[in-house]
Amino acid sequence: MWLKSQILLLYCIASEVWMAKQLNSRRNLPWGLYSVEDRGSAGWDRLKRSLYQGKSCRIRGCCTGRNDDCSFNIASRAAICYCDQFCATGPPGPVDCCADYWDVCDNTVEPTRSDEPWPPPTSGCYKDGRYYGEGTIIKDNCNSCKCFQSNWKCSNEVCLVRPDLIQNINSGDYGWKADNYSQFWGMTLEEGFKKRLGTLPPSHSLLNMKEIPGSSPPEGKFPEFFAATYAWPEWIHDPLDQRNCGASWAFSTASVAADRIAIHSDGEITDNLSVQNLISCDTKNQHGCNGGSIDGAWRYLKTHGVVSYACYPSFWKHHLDPPGENHCYVSSEYGQNYTNGPCPNDLEKSNRLYRCGSHYRVSSKETDIMEEIMDKGPVQAIMKVYEDFFLYKEGIYRHSYKAGSKWKTHSVKLLGYPALWSMNCGVHYLTKMDRNRNSGFPMKTFFILIPENESQ
Repeated sequence: MWLKSQILLLYCIASEVWMAKQLNSRRNLPWGLYSVEDRGSAGWDRLKRSLYQGKSCRIRGCCTGRNDDCSFNIASRAAICYCDQFCATGPPGPVDCCADYWDVCDNTVEPTRSDEPWPPPTSGCYKDGRYYGEGTIIKDNCNSCKCFQSNWKCSNEVCLVRPDLIQNINSGDYGWKADNYSQFWGMTLEEGFKKRLGTLPPSHSLLNMKEIPGSSPPEGKFPEFFAATYAWPEWIHDPLDQRNCGASWAFSTASVAADRIAIHSDGEITDNLSVQNLISCDTKNQHGCNGGSIDGAWRYLKTHGVVSYACYPSFWKHHLDPPGENHCYVSSEYGQNYTNGPCPNDLEKSNRLYRCGSHYRVSSKETDIMEEIMDKGPVQAIMKVYEDFFLYKEGIYRHSYKAGSKWKTHSVKLLGYPALWSMNCGVHYLTKMDRNRNSGFPMKTFFILIPENESQ
């Protein structure tokens, strides 16, 4: 009896091997080289496969090209079917395909093999139709997720890009539209605040600085619209890309100073000023790409001065992280008009230093601010930035309040005011920001800033 069982088992194994070889040998034959016997056998196999209406390919997954392992064993019919593209295009033709191949795999999109392991696992996790083994760690936007006992355990960070917030803004009546920007995907809100802003809240000395009063002319004396870019088109400098360097304190200061020097010199000096000079060399109570104060930046411009952007370009040698960003490549002494050495950029020969007089605070009256911009050029302002600002696409930005109450401070250059002030809704101001050049972010976009007491 034991001998008969062994013989029967060996016979079954041999039959399975023979069947697989026969199927594989038929797959290896070129077109048109089948005997009548082969065609009859193929027809019988096709009949057996067609009788099986299970979910072969839906379970196994589809494969591109030829993959002899991309098969499904129909035990109840003693047949093997395939879910690869070759089953429909190569010999012996579509008889090789599983019954549900045409519904699951035969479509206009090239079939791809399932990421699920075979046979199906008893543990692990799935996300977006893809299988992950136990202990796998993946990134879901800004959160880290680990597969633990067939469930995802994720961190709970607030992400800079929130699809639900984008949908809420775009479906609401906020006056502006939001969008998803790929370079922000994966960043937390705190990372966005730290890397994309960078101006410290105004110090007590700045807040207590005496305002310079203006002549306070009536609103009727002003044109309905004013923009410094139109009044001095050759002397107003475009904003620079801040990248992931939280130093708006330096970018806005250098830009306003460069514009005012050009206007004051009547166009004789139009060089853009080096932001990197401020970031790397103004280190007293300043933190480079991790934040700084605008009053400290103006003091440095008065005492030391900075070189031109051409002399010391931004992110020189890509020193974006400490201590590289704080390595100063120029040195200057108080009262000197030139640096002690040549420019870091050896293509630029002029190492001249540009200085400004003492900074001052403009009166908070709206007409005084308008008069200041029209007479002397752009001014610098500190604004609150809420998390929804990072999603801005177009329109007049106003905090949506659905985003939450967390905010940080940011400094910008005010270029003028639009015609909206004459519509009994107060004075609004134009500023211009440059977004990341390698993304879909709007570049050199005008923003209309609304005074805080109007936006309540």
